[in-house]
Amino acid sequence: MIEKLFWILFIVVSYTFIGYAVLLWLLVHIKRAFVKKEEDHDADPELPHVCLFVTAYNEKDFVVAKVENSFHLNYPKDKIQYLWLTDGSDDGTPELLEEYPEIQVKHLPERKGKVHAMNRGVRFVEAQIIIFSDCNTILNRDSILEIIRQFNDPNVGCVAGEKRIIDQKDDNAAASGESLYWRFESCIKKMDAELNSSVGAAGELFAVRSELYEEIESDTILDDFIISLRIAQKGYKIAYAPGAYASETASANVTEELKRKIRIAAGGVQSIFRMPALLNPFRFGWLSFQYFSHKVLRWTIAPFSLFGLVFVNFLILLQKNNLAVFSFYSLFFYIQILLYFIAFGGWLIGNRKIKSKYLFVPYYFVVMNYASIAGIFRFFIGKQKVTWDKSKRA
Repeated sequence: MIEKLFWILFIVVSYTFIGYAVLLWLLVHIKRAFVKKEEDHDADPELPHVCLFVTAYNEKDFVVAKVENSFHLNYPKDKIQYLWLTDGSDDGTPELLEEYPEIQVKHLPERKGKVHAMNRGVRFVEAQIIIFSDCNTILNRDSILEIIRQFNDPNVGCVAGEKRIIDQKDDNAAASGESLYWRFESCIKKMDAELNSSVGAAGELFAVRSELYEEIESDTILDDFIISLRIAQKGYKIAYAPGAYASETASANVTEELKRKIRIAAGGVQSIFRMPALLNPFRFGWLSFQYFSHKVLRWTIAPFSLFGLVFVNFLILLQKNNLAVFSFYSLFFYIQILLYFIAFGGWLIGNRKIKSKYLFVPYYFVVMNYASIAGIFRFFIGKQKVTWDKSKRA
C-alpha cells in the first residue's frame, strides 16, 4: 500500500509540474502535422475603439509613468478611451489624474475592492473592446495592435497578454524565481492557446469584447481568471498574444511574493467552486482537460503530493530496511533531500542578489507550493480578504 501511494504521489507531481508541459508540446506538434493551419482572418480595415481600463488604489508613485506609457502606445489616440477607477484612493491619485484631460476618472471615496470598481466602471465603457491593465505595469508600444489582431477571429472572446518580469543583472530569490516562473508559464500559455484555448488571463494585461463582460461576484479574489474563463464557458476562445506584454519589477523579497502567491492559491480554490461545470469534459472537451491539468492540480492535489512524497519515500526505505542500499527508492529519496537542502540554502541567502539565478529555483518552487497549501487553508477558514495590500515591488 505504501508503494502504491508513492507512485500515485509521484505521478501527480511529475504530471503537474513537468508532464503536462511535455504532453502539451507533443499534442501541439501532432496538431501541426495533421491539421492545416488556419488562414489569418482578414483584418478589419477600420480599427475598433478600445477602452484602456485601469483600476488604481493609492498608486500615485506609478500614475505618471502609466499615463505617459498609455499615451505613447501605437494606436490612434482618438480611438482609445482612457478610463481609470480610483475608488478608495486617498493618497492623491485621483487629483494627479485630473491633470490629464484625456483621462476619464471615476472615483468613489469608499474602498469596496477592485471587483466592485471593475463592475461599476464597465458601465462607463464606450468602446467595443475593453483592455484591462494594472497601474504598476508598462505596456509595449504595439500591445493594443497585437491584441486587436487576435480579435479578428470572431471565435475569440478574450485575449491574454504576456506578463514579463524585468530582469536585473543580479537578482534575489523572489526576482529570480518569479522571472523563471513566468517564462515557463508563458510557454505553457502559448501552447495551450495553440492547442485549443489559453486557460485564463493575467490581470496585468488582458482584453475582452465589451458585450461579453458580465459582472462578477463582489467577493471574487481572482477577477481576471473568473472573467476570462466565464467567457470561455460561453464557447469563445481565450487567445494568447505574446506580442502584447506588460512589464513590471519582481516582488521585493520572498515574504512579499509569498503574500501574493497565497492570495492567488486561495482565489484558485474559490474559482474551482465558482465554475464546477468547467470540469465536465463532456461539455467543454479540451478546455476541461487543460483547466484540470494546468490549474486545478496545481491548486489542490499537487502541493500536498509534493511534500508527502518525501515522507512516503522514507517510510518505504524504512520498511525495506535499505536506506544504505542502492535502489530507485533510495536514489530518489536522496535526490529529494538534496533539492530540499538546496532550497534551504536558497532561504539562507534569499535576500542576496547573485548572478546564478538558477540556485534559487528549488527554494522558489518549495515556497510556491507551501503558498498553495496556505492559500487552501486560508480560503476554507474564510481569512482571505477581497481587498488586499499589494505586494511591494523591487
